Amino acid sequence: MAQRAVWLISHEPGTPLCGTVRFSRRYPTVEKRARVFNGASYVPIPEDGPFLKALLFELRLLDDDKDFVESRDSCSRINKTSIYGLLIGGEELWPVVAFLKNDIIYACVPLVEQTLSPRPPLISVSGVSQGFEFLFGIQDFLYSGQKNDSELNTKLSQLPDLLLQACPFGTLLDANLKNSLDNTNFASVTQPQKQPAWKTGTYKGKPQVSISITEKVKSMQYDKQGIADTWQVVGTVTCKCDLEGIMPNVTISLNLPTNGSPLQDILVHPCVTSLDSAILTSSSIDAMDDSAFSGPYKFPLTPPLESFNLCYYTSQVPVPPILGFYQMKEEEVQLRITINLKLHESVKNNFEFCEAHIPFYNRGPITHLEYKTSFGQLEVFREKSLLIWIIGQKFPKSMEISLSGTVTFGAKSHEKQPFDPICIGETAYLKIFFTGHVNVIVT
Repeated sequence: MAQRAVWLISHEPGTPLCGTVRFSRRYPTVEKRARVFNGASYVPIPEDGPFLKALLFELRLLDDDKDFVESRDSCSRINKTSIYGLLIGGEELWPVVAFLKNDIIYACVPLVEQTLSPRPPLISVSGVSQGFEFLFGIQDFLYSGQKNDSELNTKLSQLPDLLLQACPFGTLLDANLKNSLDNTNFASVTQPQKQPAWKTGTYKGKPQVSISITEKVKSMQYDKQGIADTWQVVGTVTCKCDLEGIMPNVTISLNLPTNGSPLQDILVHPCVTSLDSAILTSSSIDAMDDSAFSGPYKFPLTPPLESFNLCYYTSQVPVPPILGFYQMKEEEVQLRITINLKLHESVKNNFEFCEAHIPFYNRGPITHLEYKTSFGQLEVFREKSLLIWIIGQKFPKSMEISLSGTVTFGAKSHEKQPFDPICIGETAYLKIFFTGHVNVIVT
């Protein structure tokens, strides 16, 4: 018995939509089970907007809904159970448990552990009765002692944390949410904080939180029509929290930029105290997985004193941030190189710094260099067989830059010169470093 999703909707006659979604929670782990159990009859959970419109239509709560609709209003569709089938995008989402009380619509979608075609009898769907119990528990919590809208808003803001205890991963453990609230308050009030064994000291001074995000893009660009380019993005969020107190509580929220690609394969540090299940279940392994969570990514944590990696992630970006062409031709002890770089239009042309490293492995030191560059400066590290192309803080208006030249090497010294078993002959790579600004919220 489990729930795929739950909604709280305020009925607002006279407004354009006639309602507002005040709270919603989806359980991706249960959704994957539904996809397996329901098979070909599986209908995914919709976004809040289409669900709101379909539910208000089915409940006859739309302002302009005065005409007779046979599929909904005929005698054969008299509903006595508060369980509905919602037509969304040409498919019917069933069963939807929903009822209206005190201008709030309580709704949830139970998991049906069998195929939905033909539709099974309600008595065989155990999640339906659990869904009613779940919604009645939420109703009792919201309106027990509630006197005004501000108290209702306060209780709605407490729901996410309470459901982590009362209904983790969509499985109802305790329908009495007041018990979960009392346990939370009791733990915070009666249990004195003790210095944990893993935290050897405390910080004294001005509170500050430092965050850096590092992304590595590994890209193979062939510049050929018959071969597709490949790339992979791996990111790390590093934190340093200088905060007073034995066990300070911090919430770090990461927001994607406009049209940013969702984060996937997220691994978090053990100091993170709780996490939305949607963050953990978004995976890049399954190409058919449509459970990508687009944020905001909130990480409640009790930080250690030292710098730590808050999380690791991957991201399926549509194109690499910088497109490049790197050609190398070997002529005895010389190499002719040609490099063209183009900043993609989706990347903001403003960095703290940007530079390209051009290493030469399995060769002697650089003895002579002739080059021509359209932009930036070139530094030579002869003993390290390394060229560093300093691009600066932005690309030119054309967004394209080029470098060409001839590099001459001396005799190899295996003890000092860089060695790589892969970069042999004309096999080489270019490494680009650049830093910019990210959107991070700390509370």
